[in-house]
Amino acid sequence: MAKRESSLNDKVAIDMTPMIDVVFQLMSFFMCTLQIVSPEGDFDIRMPLGVAAAAAPDDQQVPPIRVKLSANPDGALAGITMNGQPVADFEELRKRIVALVGADTGPNSLAERTEVELDCDYGLKYVNVVRAITSVSGKVQDGQIVELIKKIKFTPPKRG
Repeated sequence: MAKRESSLNDKVAIDMTPMIDVVFQLMSFFMCTLQIVSPEGDFDIRMPLGVAAAAAPDDQQVPPIRVKLSANPDGALAGITMNGQPVADFEELRKRIVALVGADTGPNSLAERTEVELDCDYGLKYVNVVRAITSVSGKVQDGQIVELIKKIKFTPPKRG
């Protein structure tokens, strides 16, 4: 009986065509099922222009209104203060803003020049931040939007 010598040098050729086909099918699947998400909200935010540090203060510039939103350990709203004074709820916050800036919303009105600075606790639930923005920025009255303050900024978050 003759001994057969096995050849270990025989190479098995792997056909890459089916793998490339699968890759292209996956790409076309994901491209066809992609849904472009629209932006969550359209806030009319006006970023300040860069000014020189030694610029003279503007006589018409109003100091910012500081609104502090405190959170409980579970993230619920614990309290609201405006310029250090306690505020009962978001409706009272809106009334105080209206009392400060008035009902005039013209191009050079006090509401146009006033800025609100929101200082929110790190663990505060997002819904309370949105309610605060809504309270200071305006309201819907008789089917019309009544704008209040457009300049809203946030203090940097602090973990506490």
